[in-house]
Amino acid sequence: MRFLVPLKNPESHHNLKTSQLSISFIHALLTRSASLPPPVPVMRFLFSLKTPLQPTFFLSAVRSSTTTSHPRLVRFNSLRSYSDSFDSALRYPASMAIPPPIKSVAALDSEVGLAKRFWIKFRTESVLALYTPFVLSLGAGNLRIETFRHYIAQDVHFLRAFAQAYELAEECADDDDAKLSISELRKAVLDELKMHGSFVQEWGSDLAKEGSINSATVKYTDFLLATASGKVGGVKGPGKLATPFERTKVAAYTLGAMTPCMRLYAFLGIEFKALLDLHEGSHPYRKWIENYSSESFQASAVQTEDLLDKLSVSLTGEELDIIEKLYHQAMKLEIEFFSAQPVVQPTVVPLIKEHNPMEDRVIIFSDFDLTCTVVDSSAILAEIAIVTAPKSDQSQPENEHARMSSTELRNTWGLLSQQYTEEYEQCIESIMPSKKVDEFKYGDLHKALEQLSDFEKRANNRVVESGVLKGLNLEEIKRAGERLILQDGCIAFFQKIVKNANVHILSYCWCGDLIRSAFSSGDLHELNIHANEFTYKESISTGEIVKKVESPIDKVQAFKDVLSNCSNDRKNLTVYIGDSVGDILCLLEADIGIVIGSSASLRRVGTQYGVSFVPLFPGLVKKQKEYVEGSSSWKGLSGILYTVSSWAEIHAFILGC
Repeated sequence: MRFLVPLKNPESHHNLKTSQLSISFIHALLTRSASLPPPVPVMRFLFSLKTPLQPTFFLSAVRSSTTTSHPRLVRFNSLRSYSDSFDSALRYPASMAIPPPIKSVAALDSEVGLAKRFWIKFRTESVLALYTPFVLSLGAGNLRIETFRHYIAQDVHFLRAFAQAYELAEECADDDDAKLSISELRKAVLDELKMHGSFVQEWGSDLAKEGSINSATVKYTDFLLATASGKVGGVKGPGKLATPFERTKVAAYTLGAMTPCMRLYAFLGIEFKALLDLHEGSHPYRKWIENYSSESFQASAVQTEDLLDKLSVSLTGEELDIIEKLYHQAMKLEIEFFSAQPVVQPTVVPLIKEHNPMEDRVIIFSDFDLTCTVVDSSAILAEIAIVTAPKSDQSQPENEHARMSSTELRNTWGLLSQQYTEEYEQCIESIMPSKKVDEFKYGDLHKALEQLSDFEKRANNRVVESGVLKGLNLEEIKRAGERLILQDGCIAFFQKIVKNANVHILSYCWCGDLIRSAFSSGDLHELNIHANEFTYKESISTGEIVKKVESPIDKVQAFKDVLSNCSNDRKNLTVYIGDSVGDILCLLEADIGIVIGSSASLRRVGTQYGVSFVPLFPGLVKKQKEYVEGSSSWKGLSGILYTVSSWAEIHAFILGC
């Protein structure tokens, strides 16, 4: 069951800032109003209640708003997932890769500098670099030496362009302190080139032989040197710059094109260092890792960012927009640079590349609520019911379409929510073993979740019997679904993966029409939807539900039914993406189970039954170390689930750049 439940202790939720969008939002959903506020990319949505379920649609835990102390209403395990994810975003370890930004760039204007704002805005894209075959193999230590030699040769060209760009920027800088900082950064690049010389000796590379420049290297160096020469949006070349301000502007533009490279290398160095076994002296690229994770290189990255901030202080909004575009372009070119390195060895990424369609079929399974969406579907349906319900003083026809008033619906829903909260917590406690088991036992977990399944079905029965879902118009539901905000990157992933795999959505959602309409806005009609369905009479819901997927047991049965209906001509490679306790059996049954977000209840239940939660990138590094060409090591019921913070990680792992 998907439900909204009250948060007993609002203060325990990190005092999250919230923003209340008015009831006009839901009316806009139902009337296709052009005045809809723009979608806000958030990790989870919360709901605020002054009275039991006041219809305040889409109260979002976002970035630039006032704090509320009112009780919040969310489905129990989605609240815990949000809380855990937010906490991770505040203090994520290097091994957790990149969490989604926790604040918008606009909200951060008064808190951090320009360079850090740009990194926050575009750092999700750095995941693409992290998951490239070259970077993953380098981190695993089994990158073939010929590939590393080629990379070093390319990087020499890259660094020479960097040194030249710093020299041009130093000529343009008008401030003595800025000139000194740029000079120091240029000296650091020259030192890095010397280090590459030691790499050449250590790994026996011949720069003359490896010296041909590939197209990705040329694209970045040409872009960088053109920027440093003032060839940006009508800016004059350095020799023609008449005023100190014009010259400083070119220096700022140049730093805008260099900063993301420095920050990305610093980020990769820290990621690899976190995974480097202190006792693993045999890692062939330890020297490379230690260099880019060193305090001196990290300091250079910070110095570059500080310099960009300083040079940008006097620029106009339009000129700052140009720097942002240069920063973003540089980030994309850097990712292209890593992707272009000729990795000929077998790698575990991207997953779809190693898949042989003649021998196996890839099947992607995904949950919907709070895995794909930023708000739970039960909230949508409840809000539609309340907003479209008649007022207490309005007369109604005495027939099957008669409905509760909006006030009655609010009160009824509030009571259902409270009951669900209390019983859910009791149920979770009842299925926990007295102590953590020593090893993963799927059978014991399955048996425990049968109790949770019974609870979910009883809760659904109460909803049907209450009549709160009676009288909803099918067209209103579809319009709401079309406007439903999905997680960043979700639609793009499904649009691409449907060309290479079968996709099945397994959901507790009460209304499959809502899911279908949500994906139809992305022209995703090929997805197979497995969910409950409303019954209608003349396009008006009767309040009854055709129950198909109500519980963890129903979900895993639907998962198995899909596989049993596949032909036996090929092996199946299954991936399941989910976020809650209701997904755990499917996550474990799949060859690859990916947990998006960080549901505390999911982790608690799983851990007590011997399930291990491993951040995806470190997990892939380990897999890459063990990978042997032609032998896939992915298999279900291993007791290992992989955690990610965003759809960008899923996209990068399965599909690549």
